[in-house]
Amino acid sequence: MNYFKKFFIFFSLIFFFFSCAKDEQSKLTIATAANMQFAIKEIVQSFEKETGIACEMVISSSGKLTAQIKEGAPYDIFVSANMKYPNKLYKSGFTLKQPDIYAFGKLVMWSMRKDIKLSFEVLEDKHIKHIAMANPKTAPYGFSAKEVLINRGIYRKIEKKLVFGESVLQTNQFIASGVAEIGFTAKSVVLSPKIKENDNWIEIDPNLYSPIAQGIVILINRQEQEQKAKEFNDFLLSSKGKEILNNFGYSVKD
Repeated sequence: MNYFKKFFIFFSLIFFFFSCAKDEQSKLTIATAANMQFAIKEIVQSFEKETGIACEMVISSSGKLTAQIKEGAPYDIFVSANMKYPNKLYKSGFTLKQPDIYAFGKLVMWSMRKDIKLSFEVLEDKHIKHIAMANPKTAPYGFSAKEVLINRGIYRKIEKKLVFGESVLQTNQFIASGVAEIGFTAKSVVLSPKIKENDNWIEIDPNLYSPIAQGIVILINRQEQEQKAKEFNDFLLSSKGKEILNNFGYSVKD
């Protein structure tokens, strides 16, 4: 291989590396609460198709994402499972403006076992060894699940059966794998295409838990991404965004 060919290949590789790095940096990074793991994919696909703006999703519990944002994680948008964390970030000066409520979430009890007739009574059954829920300290849906069990007067009775996922995402894994016979999760999860065929779930009476108002907020992070972030914020709040959210079981304002 002659000198000029080696020289050309070397600089071609350097150009390719920096082009890839630039493409990654230009993506809109969306920190997303785990209950939105399925809905956000469809929303992002629709947004990318309509605008041509590439997006990257980071999915975890709202509490963990908030901690990462405070530590300087390079996220452009925060799609939270409640308003508590976005409001905290707003008050601490991490956001461009106040958060918007994009939807109200709904809680369900879910099992992969067809032989289990779901009810609050069955949670106390001696044959039920494990009940999954997200960590109430960092995951809003976990907080709501604990609230439900307390309001039903059975939290202390079944406390030893509880297994806590880091987020709704991990809680779903506990339930889907059979590690837990029963669990609490977001309605959007059981309405997702991958899980829809398993219809052994019941919706929890919303009077048993505080309304799960979910918030979106634009973060002050990368100034060059702010316009793209505003476009995504507007899209999620648009009629198209609301239609997708509604299809996944969320309540949205007209």
